[in-house]
Amino acid sequence: PRADYLDNGNNKMAIQQADKLLKKHKDLHCAKVLKAIGLQRTGKQDEAYALAQEVAALEPTDDNSLQALTILYREMHRPELVTKLYEAAVKKVPNSEEYHSHLFMAYARVGEYKKMQQAGMALYKIVPKNPYYFWSVMSLIMQSISAQDENLSKTMFLPLAERMVEKMVKEDKIEAEAEVELYYMILERLEKYKEALDVVRGKLGEKLTSELQSRENKCMAMYKKLRRWPECNALSRRLLLRNSDDWQFYITYFDSVFQLIDESWTPPAEEEHSLEGEVHCSVEQAVEFVEERITEESKSSRPLRGPYLAKLELIRRLRHRGCNDEYKLGDPEELMFQYFKKFGDKPCCFTDLKVFVDLLPSSQYSKFIQQLLAVIPLSAAPDSQVALPGDIKALQQHLCVVQLSRLLGLYHAMDKKEKLSVVRELMVRYRHGLEFGKSCLKTELQFSDYYCLLAVHLLLDLWLEGEEAAVWQCLTLLEEGLAHSPSNAQFKLLLIRIYCRLGAFEPVAELYSSLDAKHIQHDTIGYLLTRYAESLGHYAAASQSCNFALRFFHSNQKDTSEYIIQAYKYGAFEKIPEFIAFRNRLNSSLHFAQVRTERMLLDLLLEANISTSLEESIKSMSLSPEEDDIPWKDLRDNRDLTVLFSWDPKDRDISEEHRKLSLEEETTWLRIRSLTLRLVSGLPALSHPIQPRNSERTAENGVSSRIDTIRSLLQQLEAAVDSGKKFLDQKIQYPVLGPPPTRMAGFFSNGSCQCQTSLFYLVSDIYELDTNGLEDSAEIQERIGNSLKSLVERLTDLFNKCKGDLIEVRDGTLKTHPNLLENLVFFVETISIALWVSSYCDSVLRPFKSSLQKKKKKKKESSVAMPPVFTHFLDYVTELQTLTSNVIDHIKGLEIILTALKLEELSLKDTLLLQEEKKFTKTVQGKVQSSYHHSVQEIGELLKKRLDTIKKLKI
Repeated sequence: PRADYLDNGNNKMAIQQADKLLKKHKDLHCAKVLKAIGLQRTGKQDEAYALAQEVAALEPTDDNSLQALTILYREMHRPELVTKLYEAAVKKVPNSEEYHSHLFMAYARVGEYKKMQQAGMALYKIVPKNPYYFWSVMSLIMQSISAQDENLSKTMFLPLAERMVEKMVKEDKIEAEAEVELYYMILERLEKYKEALDVVRGKLGEKLTSELQSRENKCMAMYKKLRRWPECNALSRRLLLRNSDDWQFYITYFDSVFQLIDESWTPPAEEEHSLEGEVHCSVEQAVEFVEERITEESKSSRPLRGPYLAKLELIRRLRHRGCNDEYKLGDPEELMFQYFKKFGDKPCCFTDLKVFVDLLPSSQYSKFIQQLLAVIPLSAAPDSQVALPGDIKALQQHLCVVQLSRLLGLYHAMDKKEKLSVVRELMVRYRHGLEFGKSCLKTELQFSDYYCLLAVHLLLDLWLEGEEAAVWQCLTLLEEGLAHSPSNAQFKLLLIRIYCRLGAFEPVAELYSSLDAKHIQHDTIGYLLTRYAESLGHYAAASQSCNFALRFFHSNQKDTSEYIIQAYKYGAFEKIPEFIAFRNRLNSSLHFAQVRTERMLLDLLLEANISTSLEESIKSMSLSPEEDDIPWKDLRDNRDLTVLFSWDPKDRDISEEHRKLSLEEETTWLRIRSLTLRLVSGLPALSHPIQPRNSERTAENGVSSRIDTIRSLLQQLEAAVDSGKKFLDQKIQYPVLGPPPTRMAGFFSNGSCQCQTSLFYLVSDIYELDTNGLEDSAEIQERIGNSLKSLVERLTDLFNKCKGDLIEVRDGTLKTHPNLLENLVFFVETISIALWVSSYCDSVLRPFKSSLQKKKKKKKESSVAMPPVFTHFLDYVTELQTLTSNVIDHIKGLEIILTALKLEELSLKDTLLLQEEKKFTKTVQGKVQSSYHHSVQEIGELLKKRLDTIKKLKI
């Protein structure tokens, strides 16, 4: 029953019950551990740990205690302690199969592959079951994968694993498919492709049955590695005869035909062409083969797309080789037209044809689209100028044509007036299409949703061409679309991007959470959220969105261990290296590094020297300026940059080049942020206890090495800033739906960068003053004075770049200025760093002042001259206080303007808007207004707290 309390989350009751039991039987292990679990869950980690270690020291062997301790250690994130538990248990009960297998799994959780190998063999000796033997073999493969030295893995671990499996093969002890998979995996890693092929084709290969075509796929992979093109060709030909819709084999078939042509291969006269039968080695044969597949298809009961697309693929390859005309496969335009007639009502028709539009000459685009439109059954209603489809099939066909028109660039070539009339037509079609989806569930998409999306894409084009009103219409249409199709992720993603571009984060948080991002998506699309939350002044939401992401990354460690253990249990050995690679990929994720860094900077910004001291904050994050935990060399960009649908032509779409540049920009910005964080984390260590000031002695207490760390980090920061400036000089423009740019451009242009760097240089000067004393330091004092003066000027400049209306109404259209908001956020951050540096100055100057006052009392003189550095510092603090008060007043002003802005009075005179659209426009503008209001409030609150800390800085 005590365990039931824990299961139901009633931890306090569980502790009480365990205490009662322990009064009667004070050495009952299990009760102690259950009490420890209760303590751990009520936040008393240290007590729980002490109690658990007390039991563990007695090396329990009863199942209940062991299981309970395992649960506890897992909750403490200390899996390494579980291994110690079972090591002791196995020593005491050496023949227990259960404890040995628990020990093996405990090693698997911490990735101790060598010990896993030994534990597997120990198990096999007690209970000679095949799985245990192969656990040991798999652990050898894992040692080879994790070995730093590739040579070692090829000469020691893998050959040993191979010998272990061969022994079982010779003794005819191979039982399961998983064991054959493992053998294949070892041979493949040893690059013994010939042997691997023999295994798959031989008697052992007959066990490979769980996956469809598992044997054929493995044979094909080995033929490719061995460059045995005749076999590749014959096997893919044979598989296509069996299923003429399997696209991967068309690709292999064509690859191998052209390889054989290039090698001038000819079939042997007497014997078989190849191990796999007949081989095609000429273009004529390939053409004939594809034509036969199409003839076959016409007899099949359901239409197959493969053969038709294969014909287009062959044309494309022949064109690429510059030899199309000899082989009359037909005109690609005609073939695509026929394909559309056959499959145009399927949503996949567009994506199928998208790959082959390069085969059309650009002069034929309009004609081709007209040709497609001509075969769609549309009829104009008497009251409408637009011919509409009568059923879902016709609607799908028409949608396909509209998507192709966008892809071929026909919409891009239009002028503003034409674009607007297309938008109007698309929205008429969208609303008409809703009739077909009246019976759709909330979770289903409407058939006509793409019309709405395409209309928005056209409006986005207009907005980028300078048409301000277009962006509000984008939001209006998307909100309307979302009202009819509440599960449409594309609507939500596009809304998120546009709201963020306008500087409104408030609606985004809700949209993102309704996307219900799962698991890996926190890494692939999380950037949409974390890039904007803090930079638009929504600090609370930023904290929350960082937490979402970090929770996923931290649990990944634990979860992956569980997956690996399941894979061992069920013999899915080939999945284990995949899980490990997955874990590594997430650990070196760019987004993970960014979120970690920004989260710590954000916490310092919100708490350091407000609710806790800077020193305590840094200690609680276990930050140290010397340590850098970002794997710079292995950073992986896991962002999904194509998550938003785009029908743009290739030259306007996101390219490989854009990805590379975006990664370079993100990495440079991350470097700047990470160095800033490490520099801030070095500040508290410099304020050392007062002692006799001999400048030589400071080296002993480690402080001088700390200032060296700060100086070296400063140099690195300068270098990172330089490479950032060089990057920005390229003036890169990403596509509107491509990767969002970082905050780097604003950081440089508004002057925050210069302010922050000069603050860290000031730290170095103050430190010098601290070690040299006040006597002969007139030069340093003057340098500090000048630095403080120019700092106030720079901060004032930064404030001037925050002035202006956040939202203004121009010619009846709203215009937002998100850059002013971003500048304000940078101002708050820079002033916070200025305060952390000032409190370090304060800690250095205070002792000087008190010792001066003591001297003054001793000499009883009234006129001991105060060194100039004190007046410099006091003036600086006063000016900081005035400046911050001014900014707070400015923010109050902004709040008043935002509250007073009556958006309803905006003349929605644009005739494009229908009555139902107007209500959405009001909603959208209201959301933006409210979001800006919220941002300004949060920034103001934080600045007020900072102002209070400035007031404490009077020496």
